Amino acid sequence: MPLYKTFTPNSQTTVKIWKITESYDELLKPLDLKPNSMERVLGMKSEWHQRGFLSVRHILRDLGYTDQDLFYDDYGKPHLKDGKCISITHSFLFVGVIISDAEVGIDIEMQRDKIARIAPKFIDYEFNYLKKDSENYINELTIIWCVKESLYKLFATPGMVFKDHFLVIPFMIKDSETVAWIDFKNKKYRYNTKFLEFEGFTCAYVIS
Repeated sequence: MPLYKTFTPNSQTTVKIWKITESYDELLKPLDLKPNSMERVLGMKSEWHQRGFLSVRHILRDLGYTDQDLFYDDYGKPHLKDGKCISITHSFLFVGVIISDAEVGIDIEMQRDKIARIAPKFIDYEFNYLKKDSENYINELTIIWCVKESLYKLFATPGMVFKDHFLVIPFMIKDSETVAWIDFKNKKYRYNTKFLEFEGFTCAYVIS
């Protein structure tokens, strides 16, 4: 079973990361999917998406859940029937799931140069401390994106814009953590966020 990493940030929270090495058929065979989940898988045009979707269900099994325990609300946010909070992410080879008693968000992204081109779309304040000629520039941009994406998943509120409503304070990659703020509709929310890097990928997660 290719569980890549498992860790517990606190006594109420578990993070599991899966590296996809199996074929679609190998992943599908042991699973008992709901009819609408099977329909979703068959409707996916990318085999990576199919394998990622199925890998999430394998992580759920490892955590003691089944596909029947997972459902999504009108905003696309996942929930578990027992009331625990869950967030899910998938990027190419890797899938991540975080489960907690508190609201959570998680994101995994591949570190790619193209993020520098789209940076102005999701960054404003952070350009004040980022250095474009730094050897860590792509990694730092990816961390900021992952932090903002994980916060967006936690908050799950329509109308939020990464560039306008999310702020990540200066950080050092070696510290594996930073503080982020949400400033939305005249309210401010502060979050401690964690991140890690592995095999050319970045993962960030936040616990409310």
